Amino acid sequence: MKILILNGSPKRDASDTMHLTRAFTDGMNEVQKNEIHTVHVIDRHIEYCTGCFSCMRNGGECIHQDDMRELLEEILRSDLLIFSFPLYCYGMPAPLKVLIDRTLPLSSMSMKKVGDHYEHIGQTDFSHLKYLMICGCGFPNSKQNFEPAVAQFKLMFRDNHTVITVPESPMFNAPEAVEVTVPRLSLVKEAGRQYAKYGMIEAALMEQITSPMIPEEIYAQIVNGGQSAL
Repeated sequence: MKILILNGSPKRDASDTMHLTRAFTDGMNEVQKNEIHTVHVIDRHIEYCTGCFSCMRNGGECIHQDDMRELLEEILRSDLLIFSFPLYCYGMPAPLKVLIDRTLPLSSMSMKKVGDHYEHIGQTDFSHLKYLMICGCGFPNSKQNFEPAVAQFKLMFRDNHTVITVPESPMFNAPEAVEVTVPRLSLVKEAGRQYAKYGMIEAALMEQITSPMIPEEIYAQIVNGGQSAL
């Protein structure tokens, strides 16, 4: 399987969320060896979409001559896209959103009705793609934090999508927190194994992964006290 990781964190490999993503792909690789390429979106030259729609009218040709042409080609060659990013203002970081906006050349201006909503008809076939969102945040729990990002992701990728959200994620970069982070990463690794085998993750396992690692009140006290870890 060809896996393309689109890392939206400006911290690149040091991203809190990338600890989760690496654990997940490690689990997948235990089932079968995959071809994995990580793109740190912050390092790519991607211009803002101007909304001119020329790409949707002329077979996908964008007015910008930047790295997006190469990225679109790699996206289409992939089997699984992993969007790995920290929660920024209840959504994805700006560089990753710019990349998402620039996938417009994959669609045409023509629309079709699917169920109770309308979708643009694709200019190319990307029905083989699967989509995975791995997102961490610095809040003590998941309540009223991840919902906007998750809703957007599910609307963008209505089919073949999986979402993993983890609160208290700054602890993954805190050596003092290994007592709780190592077991959590083991759960994420198991999720990767399940996904590779069955194309899904058991609900009970997902519930464990998305829960706080330490009690909310203790985590909040640590953060408010300016401490870096447990």
